[in-house]
Amino acid sequence: MTRQQIIDQIRNKKSYLCVGLDTDINKIPRHLLAEKDPVFEFNKAIIDATKDVCIGYKINTAFYEALGLKGWEAMEKTVNYIGNEHFKIADAKRGDIGNTCDQYAKAFFETMPFDSITVAPYMGEDSVKPFLQFENKWAIVLGLTSNQGAKDFELQLAGEELLYEKVLKTVSTWGTPDNLMFVIGATQPKEFQNIRKITPDHFYLVPGVGAQGGSLKEISENAMNKDCGILVNASRAIIYASDGEDFADKASAIARQYQQKMSRYL
Repeated sequence: MTRQQIIDQIRNKKSYLCVGLDTDINKIPRHLLAEKDPVFEFNKAIIDATKDVCIGYKINTAFYEALGLKGWEAMEKTVNYIGNEHFKIADAKRGDIGNTCDQYAKAFFETMPFDSITVAPYMGEDSVKPFLQFENKWAIVLGLTSNQGAKDFELQLAGEELLYEKVLKTVSTWGTPDNLMFVIGATQPKEFQNIRKITPDHFYLVPGVGAQGGSLKEISENAMNKDCGILVNASRAIIYASDGEDFADKASAIARQYQQKMSRYL
């Protein structure tokens, strides 16, 4: 998916919502467990219920890898079901030596039709570049994350700047705003204005809204650029809005609440 296609979706839907399919088989409604593939059936219902008000879906691969072959099959069926009208993110946080990342890129961009993958930049340029070699595909590099451990390294000084600032400045030279995004956690709202100065044109994937306590208002007011420039991810708040047979209806209602709020900031 191209940058312009993402922008067009945002403008047409008046939304910058990304729905996280962090599907835990232990948390889905019990009645689905009788299905042949309960994870896929859950995802399918969530997608059908939210596709009109969201821009993309983020699949956290850990929840699928934990189930072995059945999990991989459910993930592949899910990403194929999403189709080409939504931005598809593999939240896999890969990052390894170049020839290994070549294979990761093929797995998520050729074998499975994801549009993007989250990448850890710790090992440097050769661990990120393989993901930037595919036309209309994106690397979404960890910048400043929403977890408590961000203070251990990301918020430590590296010379005269914080480590995350150095990461943003350096990594932004490896790609372009057309194939490179950054993960910026919603629980770091005070940093958004500074981050936008460093990377004025890039899109940010912003997790941490909803269950993790991030403020949609603060993010929207401090992180947007002329193209919106942010994809705000909500997972648990939407997909686990109910554990009953009405789970899809409840998910739809919460997603629409997000969209209505977002439309006021655009």
